[in-house]
Amino acid sequence: MAGKEESEQPKRRILCIDGGGILGTFPAAFLAGLEPDVDRPIGSYFDLIAGTSTGGIIAIGLAMGLRASELLDLYEKRGPEIFGQGRGPVADFIFDKLRFARRLVVNKHDSGPLRSVLEDTLGGKRVGDAATRLLIPAWNPVARSVYIYKTAHHARLRNDYKCLAVDVAMATAAAPTYFRQHVTQHAVGLTDGGTWANNQVALAVVEAITLLGWPRDSLQVLSLGCLDETYTIRKWAGIGTLGSKVIKLFMDGQSHGAMGIAKLLTGHEHERTAIHRINHPVPYNAYKMDDTRVIQDLKGLGHSFARDRQPVLDPVFFSHPADAFMPVYALNEEPGVTSRERLSA
Repeated sequence: MAGKEESEQPKRRILCIDGGGILGTFPAAFLAGLEPDVDRPIGSYFDLIAGTSTGGIIAIGLAMGLRASELLDLYEKRGPEIFGQGRGPVADFIFDKLRFARRLVVNKHDSGPLRSVLEDTLGGKRVGDAATRLLIPAWNPVARSVYIYKTAHHARLRNDYKCLAVDVAMATAAAPTYFRQHVTQHAVGLTDGGTWANNQVALAVVEAITLLGWPRDSLQVLSLGCLDETYTIRKWAGIGTLGSKVIKLFMDGQSHGAMGIAKLLTGHEHERTAIHRINHPVPYNAYKMDDTRVIQDLKGLGHSFARDRQPVLDPVFFSHPADAFMPVYALNEEPGVTSRERLSA
């Protein structure tokens, strides 16, 4: 009887997308490669979408109804604009050296082009316009606390749905040393959620089981990485030999820890297959987070992975769209009155 009840409970599908700057071209291309064989924008097949930094931008776009192909176009056509490249080999070389020197004192890139691209893409939409539940991590460095933007998918989530989608995207993508902090309308300075949750799969699973009350056995998770750099560290390594690998070391630990927690909570591997992780190992420093010259390579890699994984993923995630999301609070409604109360009145 228990087995029958388990098989009859509705499946809840979660999409998680890591951070990684321009490397977000890989998961965007992967989703764009899957999308032609589904009958609507691919985001509509998920009950919850979570993303950090560049993954947060993709997550927000999908939740707003954009097609993955449109988001891939954003990386292809406007990635160089965001990172101040595309002027030609000589000019790019000179500007890159200038940005390196600038980075010693302030952020490497101007945030203005990123905001301009996001405004062109998302317009004046707010989190409350999302057609799918969202979870977008950021970090408050002054309070030293996590800051997670969410749709109004629980009665206590009364604020974030009013926020501009552009501001949420700017906050989660404000990578330290790359972009300046994003300051909200309430003067809260926020930085990239990748400082603590670059891989947010554990957060998404916890959100599903706790706030959303979904049975753990109902969860199916598609987790997309932004490439997995391989590297070695000597047993006697110091600061001089570690260099930028220190950052990679901490991010790796966070990602693997998040995956471990998510696997335990969902019963992955030992009880069932619940988490489908898509990533690809590459040599250390082969792909930099702000080097737009690799966009076409990343696009090809993403499409290739989509072609290979589609037979396995289609029956799990894309047999039918997710149920319509009805937020607890909706835009332009009376303060304190939930959408459900309005419908029942």
